[in-house]
Amino acid sequence: MDSREGEESLDVLERGERQLPANWMLQHPKYQELMSLDMGDSAQVYAAFLVYLDLTEGRQWREVTSRGSSELQLVLLEGREREGERAQVILPLPAHRALSHRRVQSVFRKERGEGVAASMLLCAVASDSSLVYQKLCPGLLTPDPPVGIEDQGRRQHRKRRLR
Repeated sequence: MDSREGEESLDVLERGERQLPANWMLQHPKYQELMSLDMGDSAQVYAAFLVYLDLTEGRQWREVTSRGSSELQLVLLEGREREGERAQVILPLPAHRALSHRRVQSVFRKERGEGVAASMLLCAVASDSSLVYQKLCPGLLTPDPPVGIEDQGRRQHRKRRLR
């Protein structure tokens, strides 16, 4: 260890900070649990781990658990946004992964059989670790009306030019 590294280590210790090992994620208990599900797709396991961290640490969700679906070859997360609410299923996927309508329907069929809610969250995980959540439901849903738009009750008339 050269003197600069020693000084940096002492500086970190004096401030009371803890240095994480370079491979801290591989040692995380949840990551190891996700890997033990043996779904065979490390990119989807990595995406599931990032979503798990976002839900538990960033968004403060409750009772977030993971499970594998050997039939679908997917890792799914399940959790409650707030205490006492119904559990939601989260499907974490890398953003580059194609997802067909048929595949989404098969996830819904499998989840309905287990008595879970009729909607789920799809979380696309980009290569820069940014996350985008999208709520999916089987069938079509009518969107909520826009907020802040009022019907003025008058028509705009166009003037006709006479030639």
